[in-house]
Amino acid sequence: MLRLADRLDAINRITGQTVRWLALLLLAAQFAIVLLRYVFGIGAIWADEIVLYTHASLFMLASGYTLLMDRHVRVDIFYAKWSPRGKSMLDLAGHCLLLLPSLAVIAWWSWPSIRASWAIREGAISVGGLPFSYLLKSLTLGFCALLAIQGVALILRDLVRLSGKEGTPDA
Repeated sequence: MLRLADRLDAINRITGQTVRWLALLLLAAQFAIVLLRYVFGIGAIWADEIVLYTHASLFMLASGYTLLMDRHVRVDIFYAKWSPRGKSMLDLAGHCLLLLPSLAVIAWWSWPSIRASWAIREGAISVGGLPFSYLLKSLTLGFCALLAIQGVALILRDLVRLSGKEGTPDA
């Protein structure tokens, strides 16, 4: 089970290490927009949408990596004091009862909009913007898939931890 969890982790590790470069693109694009607008008096809606698309891509595609690195938001009032077994039980319940069902609902309800958007190759959000709204909407499914993959990897690790076979080769 741990080998499978490692393989699932690798998907988000590679994705996260790839999309993190979007942060530099986001910074450069926003800097260029500010420079062009306030120094040269030039503005373009498509440039603003580059920032929107880049930010959305970074956020949505790095979510699984964030969960892998345990950098998601957590309220540790009680959790920090619990035993590893207690933490595993709570994590397992949270992943099975909250994370995966929530992702399924998001994917289910967003799919008709994404499908319709692809069917007509939905264009720009604003006049003069980037003509790729269908790609932007598709990030929702990427978000759900990557977060679900990481959720399954964490569930496998929690099951191994709770079974007490964490150090065995069979795990």
